[in-house]
Amino acid sequence: MGNSMPSKISISDKTIHTIAYFLLTLSWLLTYKNKASKLKISILIIVLIFFYGIIIEVLQGIVTNYRQPEINDLIANLVGILLAFTIFKMVLQKKLLK
Repeated sequence: MGNSMPSKISISDKTIHTIAYFLLTLSWLLTYKNKASKLKISILIIVLIFFYGIIIEVLQGIVTNYRQPEINDLIANLVGILLAFTIFKMVLQKKLLK
């Protein structure tokens, strides 16, 4: 019986983007949980983080010559952002603000 575990686990770049932006958004929403309960503040957090992602994508195309911006990265970022927002609003916010 040999080792059946793969020597390297491959995770999609887009999955990493989604997880990173999920964690970034959730951490901001939790940091400002009392204010984030107001929809305006939550939307502001979402917009700021999304624009941060746009700036990073543009800069990697300008500052480096080995990376280029990808629209699919922005989509993956947005998926992570919206997933965090949904979980925060539907699950965590109710428990945290009791």
